[in-house]
Amino acid sequence: MISKTTIDQVYETARVEEVIGDFVQLKKAGSNFKGLSPFSDERTPSFMVSPVKQIWKDFSSGKGGNVVAFLMEHEHFTYPEAIRYLAKKYNIEIEETERTDEEKEEANARESMYLVSEFAQKYFEDVLWETEPGKAIGHSYFKERGFSDITIRKFGLGYSLDEWEAFTKTALEKSYQLEFLEKTGLTIVKEQTEGNTRKFDRFKGRVMFPIHSMSGRVLGFGGRILTNDKKAAKYLNSPESDIYHKSKVLYGIYFAKQAIAKEDNCYLVEGYTDVIQMYQRGIENVVASSGTALTPEQIRLINRLTKNITVLFDGDAAGLRASLRGIDLILEQGMNVKVCSFPEGEDPDSFAKNNTYEDVVLYLEENAKDFIQFKTSILTQEAADDPIKRAETVRDIVNSISKIPDQIKKEIYIQECARMMQISEEVLYNTLAQINKKERGEASKKIRQEQKAFEVVKHDTMVEKVDVLYELERKIIEMLLLYGDRKEEFEDLVLKENEEGELILEPEVVEAKVYEKVYLDLQEDEIELTNAQFKNIYYRLIGDLNEREEFTINGFLSTLEQGLVSEVSSILMEEERYTLHDWERKDIYPKDKERGVAQLVGETILTLRCNLIKARISELQSNTQDNHDDNSEVLEEIMNYLQLNKLLNAKLNRVLS
Repeated sequence: MISKTTIDQVYETARVEEVIGDFVQLKKAGSNFKGLSPFSDERTPSFMVSPVKQIWKDFSSGKGGNVVAFLMEHEHFTYPEAIRYLAKKYNIEIEETERTDEEKEEANARESMYLVSEFAQKYFEDVLWETEPGKAIGHSYFKERGFSDITIRKFGLGYSLDEWEAFTKTALEKSYQLEFLEKTGLTIVKEQTEGNTRKFDRFKGRVMFPIHSMSGRVLGFGGRILTNDKKAAKYLNSPESDIYHKSKVLYGIYFAKQAIAKEDNCYLVEGYTDVIQMYQRGIENVVASSGTALTPEQIRLINRLTKNITVLFDGDAAGLRASLRGIDLILEQGMNVKVCSFPEGEDPDSFAKNNTYEDVVLYLEENAKDFIQFKTSILTQEAADDPIKRAETVRDIVNSISKIPDQIKKEIYIQECARMMQISEEVLYNTLAQINKKERGEASKKIRQEQKAFEVVKHDTMVEKVDVLYELERKIIEMLLLYGDRKEEFEDLVLKENEEGELILEPEVVEAKVYEKVYLDLQEDEIELTNAQFKNIYYRLIGDLNEREEFTINGFLSTLEQGLVSEVSSILMEEERYTLHDWERKDIYPKDKERGVAQLVGETILTLRCNLIKARISELQSNTQDNHDDNSEVLEEIMNYLQLNKLLNAKLNRVLS
């Protein structure tokens, strides 16, 4: 159990913009930060972070909250895991007790798989450093590759003993369940005759490369065999599981994310050792697709941190060909692509190992080509003097250009292609138009096929009616959050009779805190918020503002359940989406909202009263229609409410129809 003091310290120390900045590339937008949503595939940034309020809101998915809520949504952490992650990031000491056997059994399936994977990583690492086979075989191999001890420890590299059940036996002895050892793929279970099972280690006799999520959790492993067994695969990966999806993971992203954002560029390589060797050489903004074909999900992972990718490939022809297939996928995501190939016989691993940091950086700078230059040079070499192959090359390049979403970039690349291939722009534009027409036709055909698959029932478009009461209650919560502990001079309205016997509203100026004014006014009118969630937040807010000497939004959010945190963040960030920035530079001076807090509070409560009075009048009128007895008292009550409503609307400068 984590103490409340520790949790409070985590909330006070953690900065939402710093934590989210590890996962999303954020850019300053006035007093806030903006970036592409990590929860949806969007092209225009709608993900906002407020450093002042210490909250975030994703307008594309509707999600929002504080720093803990982000980690729970993005990394699927439990609440304690999110607190531990932040404590580790900010070097806060946290009291943790060893999980008992019962607690391990109670953990949910997904969490159990994470626990098993983390145990396995530590086990393989300990085997590498603490056992004779680990030192003699595993450690020696990594040293031969040129990895220093610091690098080996940094990446958590390990060794799996060349024994059938060494890991599985140890894990079971430590009370980890066979079910989750099998689900993560660490243990292979074979059914035998008479209901018996045989268990053996998947990664027997291999050096181990743990694969981390962006937040540093162990998702799976890659294992390399060290013997010359032709029947066994050289590299073996963890199978797909609930926590490991090969197409959505990039090897090294956890170690590279900050460098990628800082350098505003990501080097993409093929293998584990390429990443490690480049990182050791000092080039830290490097990740690998782990030997799989590049996927849109992997590209979007990079897209959160930078718009620029430099693809690094071996000097062999097969590697260069493979790079061409990946380029189009990157272009489709609206990213900028450069490609750099190494001299024949070299790869990123060997080149980084045999050259200094300065030499590697210089080589990358001088040899990284724009995708069109790279593709043209490769394809023209293949086409040589063959006019048919040359025409195919042009079409291939234009096809890549067609993938680019940005029209200006398209035009620039068409001009560049025309210059390099010595062909008219008009011909290229015509080819581009043909490709676009074909793609539109295929898209339309697909839509028509989907429409035939089910019957579409058309409904008249209904205009959504605004729920005035909901909006007013939401505004009350917003005012309490933003200005609750501020002292203001309010104009109270007292209902009196004048000399002619007419009802009038007489103003009286009183000084009070915003939360006191709101609470007393609602109490006086016996008004309860109708929305259950708003009602819950309202009473929690009033209590917090009344009890705390210094109210902070971050402190208040730390006391709420995550569902309420998301709602509060949505309320606070809605107006931030449309905040005016830097208008003074253009000699336009918008009115400061904080100067009119008292007026805002007063008008909101008056409007709420008017709304409730209208509802009461409607209710009374309905009763008179159903009741045929003497309705004189009810009619008098209706007249009084109508007069009061008129007075309140006059105060609000509204004309009643």
